[in-house]
Amino acid sequence: MADAPRSAVFLDRDGTLTEDSGYLHDPAQVRLLPGVADGLRRLAAAGWPLVIVSNQSGIARGLFGPEAFAAVNRRVEELAGVRFAGAYHCPHHPEFTGSCECRKPALKLFRDAARDLRLDLAGSWFVGNRAGDVEPAAPLGGRAVLVASTAPAADLALVRDRGVAVAADFPSAASLILSQVA
Repeated sequence: MADAPRSAVFLDRDGTLTEDSGYLHDPAQVRLLPGVADGLRRLAAAGWPLVIVSNQSGIARGLFGPEAFAAVNRRVEELAGVRFAGAYHCPHHPEFTGSCECRKPALKLFRDAARDLRLDLAGSWFVGNRAGDVEPAAPLGGRAVLVASTAPAADLALVRDRGVAVAADFPSAASLILSQVA
């Protein structure tokens, strides 16, 4: 008998976990935001699989390749002292006129992670600093929390109108998730 799907925490990376320096591709330039390492460790210790889902248009722009995305993720893991269960990215340009189905807030990357890692989307949390990071929670049946410390004001207003939880910073988001678990 196969293991039952587990709930996860889906995480945006740039601006949620790391300082958003614009097209982050050099592991030496990774700077975790305050309290991120502790928040990630607390979530991992509670048994939550941690999954990165990130738009990475720097790949389409020719600024770096997928291997740089992976190297930055490994550096985040090192700095935080955690392991991500998976990392998924959309490499397309935001103005791509083709049939991109993976750029957040599209659902493809989340569904891919659920299939690959045997995750229960409806029991999962979606954490980010932009509306597009957390909007997938509603159609997938999960719960969302926006990190206010790095969120644009327009995104804060938008998600509040949609009933999304707002946390002051990432450690507060981790505490909210942990407090909602019975």
